[in-house]
Amino acid sequence: MIKIIIRITIAVVTLITMYSCEDVVDIDLDTDTPKLVIDASIKWQKGTSGNEQTIRLTTTTNFYDATIPNANGATVTIFDGTTTYDFIEDVGTGNYICTNFNPVINGTYTLTVIYNGETYTATDTLYPTPEIDYVEQSVISGFDDAIEIKFFYQDNGLQDNYYLLGVKNSNNAFPEYGTADDEFFQGNQMFGIYIDDEIVANDVLDLSVQGISVRYFNYMEKLLNIAGSDGGNPFSSPPATLRGNIINQTNTNNFPFGYFSLGEIDTESYVVQ
Repeated sequence: MIKIIIRITIAVVTLITMYSCEDVVDIDLDTDTPKLVIDASIKWQKGTSGNEQTIRLTTTTNFYDATIPNANGATVTIFDGTTTYDFIEDVGTGNYICTNFNPVINGTYTLTVIYNGETYTATDTLYPTPEIDYVEQSVISGFDDAIEIKFFYQDNGLQDNYYLLGVKNSNNAFPEYGTADDEFFQGNQMFGIYIDDEIVANDVLDLSVQGISVRYFNYMEKLLNIAGSDGGNPFSSPPATLRGNIINQTNTNNFPFGYFSLGEIDTESYVVQ
């Protein structure tokens, strides 16, 4: 399955005339006990050693807080069956950094996080990814003349593959993601699509393809659907708490948010024509 990453701007203007005074209404929202959030996505950029990796730890907070609290003072390690890699915090930032990590394709790794006396663990495999072969650009006539970008990559027909596709627009603060699998494209050339009616010549798009596990693929499918990036309603409530593959070994009821994944990644910077 090929997923489309789309950004189309729709302007909606609502004119409201009011003859009465405006009142500020504060709504009391329940605040749950903060949970640990573990952002442990290990990405091995093709053509690099992959030795420097970062894991970010934060905690949940209440709806009205403008800042996300960092989870400081944790012990973070990854074990590959032979070597334990220590991730040391850049003090006070919640960023835990390793400078001697050794990524191996199809290697199995176990993450351990010890925080506030509780131990969290997860295991995953480091998946390979193909290179981005080339990029095509076209205009969709009649659709606000939106620009369509396709980036092509060759699937490995000897195995079932799952991909996380990304596009980072230089004009936007955050990247946008989509997912793809080779169910109907086994061993064929595949492509990701990005459509935007606001990009113009000389804008820069950072394109990426990352190999991921089927479990992480399913997790990201649900996450993107909840976020509205994959056709879901961003204003609806999630049908259930989305839990990743990280388990609290000390207290299973105090589960964390986030996911531990490893994958090779290929990127290409494309200048819009």
